[in-house]
Amino acid sequence: MSDAARLILFAPSEENTDALCARLSPLVEAVPFDAVILPITGSDDRARINHAKSAAAVVQKHNAALLLVDAFELVARTGADGVHLSGLARLTEALSILKPLDRIVGVAGLKARHDAMEAAEAGADYVMFGEPRADGSLPASSAVLERAAWWAELFQTPCVAFATESEMAIAVAETGAEFVAFAPDIVASSDDAPKALKTLHQAIISAHRPER
Repeated sequence: MSDAARLILFAPSEENTDALCARLSPLVEAVPFDAVILPITGSDDRARINHAKSAAAVVQKHNAALLLVDAFELVARTGADGVHLSGLARLTEALSILKPLDRIVGVAGLKARHDAMEAAEAGADYVMFGEPRADGSLPASSAVLERAAWWAELFQTPCVAFATESEMAIAVAETGAEFVAFAPDIVASSDDAPKALKTLHQAIISAHRPER
């Protein structure tokens, strides 16, 4: 029997650290996210480290893991819990650095089923389907749901599916995927984002498929 799909948040795109933390805090307080995925931009390592440390303090206070996008070399220095890779290219390197530290290594950017199987076989902690591409475009929702259902049915490595709207998040839960991921704009039309997130979370709990 599977549990209801758990939640992963893509952190809002915000380079100002104080503004980022102000936006993150009410979201991670509202519902129990398992992880928050944080993009790390810029070339100043000190600024990047301080940005991630501040986000980690907010996220980890609410028992969520902070995952840095691609910047696995900064994980230990920032107190982050792991890395979210945007492709397979550096998976082996990330695993060699982070697994001895018992940190999380997840992989997205998986264009083919074989890529996902390769990531899982190598030791990734999760595979993700449906996240925004580098150019901002998104795969078809039907393709994401099909891929998530296929994976959840056959493989032990946890699956994350990215949802662009509330209805899709609920549909992801129905596939048996272990995690549903989304950005804050999934509730952007609401005047009360934390309340809207709570409503969505309850719908996801109600929608999960009890048998895999």
